[in-house]
Amino acid sequence: MAIPPGAAPGPASLPADLTRVGPALPGRRPSPRASFLLRRSGRALVSLGVVVAATFLVVHLVPGDPVRAALGPSATPELVQRTRAELGLDKPALQQFADYLSGLLRGDLGISLRSHRPVSATLAERFPTTLTLAGLAFLVAALGAVPIGVATAVSAWGGRRRSLHSVVSWLLGGLIAIPNFLLAVGFIALFGITMNVLPVAGWGGAAEAVLPAAALAIGPMAYLARIVHVEMLAVLGTPYMTTARSKRLPARLLYLRHALPNMITAALASGGLILTGLVAGTVLIEAVFVIPGLGSTIVASITAKDYPMIQGVVLVYALLVLALNLLIDLALSGLDPRSSIMEG
Repeated sequence: MAIPPGAAPGPASLPADLTRVGPALPGRRPSPRASFLLRRSGRALVSLGVVVAATFLVVHLVPGDPVRAALGPSATPELVQRTRAELGLDKPALQQFADYLSGLLRGDLGISLRSHRPVSATLAERFPTTLTLAGLAFLVAALGAVPIGVATAVSAWGGRRRSLHSVVSWLLGGLIAIPNFLLAVGFIALFGITMNVLPVAGWGGAAEAVLPAAALAIGPMAYLARIVHVEMLAVLGTPYMTTARSKRLPARLLYLRHALPNMITAALASGGLILTGLVAGTVLIEAVFVIPGLGSTIVASITAKDYPMIQGVVLVYALLVLALNLLIDLALSGLDPRSSIMEG
């Protein structure tokens, strides 16, 4: 734009973008990792709220009087009525739910109708046992699945050893189909009764943990081994591995340094699902092996219609599963940042 002689350039004579005092400063946006964490945390809170409401509704729809079950058939109607009033069970359901939520916000999970102890005290005693059992089972599953999956994929790659590949696939599929409680009963009959080499009940030492951890881990180990097998076959067929093989690298470097890290993301995602499943699977295993954990606690509480204890145990299970899922999502986003950016 031409400026007339003697005229000072002013805002009207300059392009619009040159009249700005300085560059526009965009608003500070949170990082993709922080946004991903906020989204996941929000979903976890919503899921937790749904679990709390659903658990309260289900346990209160179960027929039967929990107070009568706790006091026994010889309790007088006056004692039953007074106990119901003391526990707040004579109030409307909505008022009971509001009182329960208020107690949760204060960290009060109520008093067990069966043991007359605070629910939080019982959970604090038994939660480490369940967590240890699930952790041991996951360790066994992971340590067994990765070598099996890698070895079978390497041996079967390129169409070699088709018979071995078929046998391993059928064997792993059969192990996946066997329920863990059936494996537990079989282990008790074989190693505890017939061979008498391992204890079949209780908890406290390494020997007592062998059979429960093995029964809980075998199915997930077979499932994870199949995932590792499939992912390893896919990695071995990539141009990246063809180039690595052309360098005539030792097998240890070829498979462990080049192939294994490229399939770890899919294995970790599957491993996270397996870990949360193992946490839930402890319920039956603890009941079979008489382990004093959360699983056996909830079974006994359901039988006795112990509302506060049922709600407390389910809450702990839900918190544990949601926390594990959140940690796994964060680990996956660290290995593959695109997962956190593209996640809606």
